[in-house]
Amino acid sequence: MGRTHYYTASSLDGFIATQDDSLDWLVTRNYDPHGPMGYEVFLQRIGAIALGASTYQWLLDHQGWTYDVPAWVFTHRQFPVPAGAIRFTSADVAEVHAAMTAAAAGRDLWIMGGGGLAGQFASRGLLDEVWIQYAPVTLGAGKPLLPGRIELRLVEVAINGDFACTHYETVPGP
Repeated sequence: MGRTHYYTASSLDGFIATQDDSLDWLVTRNYDPHGPMGYEVFLQRIGAIALGASTYQWLLDHQGWTYDVPAWVFTHRQFPVPAGAIRFTSADVAEVHAAMTAAAAGRDLWIMGGGGLAGQFASRGLLDEVWIQYAPVTLGAGKPLLPGRIELRLVEVAINGDFACTHYETVPGP
C-alpha cells in the first residue's frame, strides 16, 4: 500500500498562500523541479490526489488541470464538470482516503493543497509524510501551512534553488 503525503511550499512564517490565495511570492522563485526533493521526482510516485476547492480554483485560473491521476476535490462549491478523473466531494476524509487508496493501486497519495485539508487527514491518522519547500519570504498573514498540532520526525533536508526543502514522517500521537 502506498503512503499519503502532504507536499507543499510555505513562507518562512508558515503560510502556503496569502489571504486572497495569491502565490505570486512563490512562483517567481528559482527552483529545479528535477532537483533535490523536486516536484517532478515526487510526482512520479503519485497515484491519486486530494485537494481543496481554493487550490483547485487557483489551478484552473493559472495553469489548468494538468494531472492524469484520479483526484478528489473537497468542496461545497459548484464547479463545471471537467473531463478526466476529477471527483467533487464533501465526504469524510477517511472514506475518501479509502477510495483514493483503491484508485492509486499501490502508488502514493498526495494531499495537494490546503493546510486545513492536510490537517484533517493527519487528525485521522491518515497522513504519513510531510514535504515542505520553504521559500525565503515572510508573508505576515495568510493561509496556514498546517493547523493544529502534528508531531513530525525529520527525514531529509536539501537545498533546491531558493528553497530549503524538508521531508518529515508523521509520528503517531498518544
